[in-house]
Amino acid sequence: MTALLNSPLFGIGISVLAFQCALIIYRRFRIALCNPLLVSVIIITVFLSIFHISFATYNKGGRFISYFLGPATVILAVPLYQQLSLLKDHLIPIIVGIIVGSVVSITSVFFLTKLFGITGDLAVSLLPKSITTPIGIEVAKQIGGIPSVTAGAIIVTGMIGAVIGPLICKLFGIRDEVAVGIAMGTSAHAIGTTKAIELGPVQGAMSGLAIGLAGFITVILVPFLLKIL
Repeated sequence: MTALLNSPLFGIGISVLAFQCALIIYRRFRIALCNPLLVSVIIITVFLSIFHISFATYNKGGRFISYFLGPATVILAVPLYQQLSLLKDHLIPIIVGIIVGSVVSITSVFFLTKLFGITGDLAVSLLPKSITTPIGIEVAKQIGGIPSVTAGAIIVTGMIGAVIGPLICKLFGIRDEVAVGIAMGTSAHAIGTTKAIELGPVQGAMSGLAIGLAGFITVILVPFLLKIL
């Protein structure tokens, strides 16, 4: 048993099995709260807690899945290429929307941390919460944040965005497919993009574009806005 726990296959196997179970649950109920990533995280957390397995033991295999986050994000360029003509037609609004979304994300976190008295490394770590994990971790290192806190904030942000993003768009009457996709990708990165892909090919493609551009813009803006604010 000890040999199995110490093997990377344990973490990989548990992750894959938990996600497959989460997919079954989502396909059965089809509600936002049953987001596969959210459910799989809960399943893994409960499993490790029940059997008193440390995160370090699980992560011997889990870290290999994290390693593929970057390459997996790049694959999102495929649906974007399929919607290239649409991108050309709406290029300026798309770029402006992503820039505005990125600025609002950073500044809103800054003022909320001030409001709730969160300071120091913890506050800085929360600034890149709306970009994909590989980029966010590097930004956290660049500005003196705590990468593990940033990674956690990114995951929580993505889950919340995937769950309530479509509901907010409906609430405010946002029906344009390009606008919905850009909103999902800019605010909820790759996790939001998985939901955007379910909404339609245009939403998925625009959300995939927003991930890359929002990450690039955030890398530039965070140090700059920190100096100003």
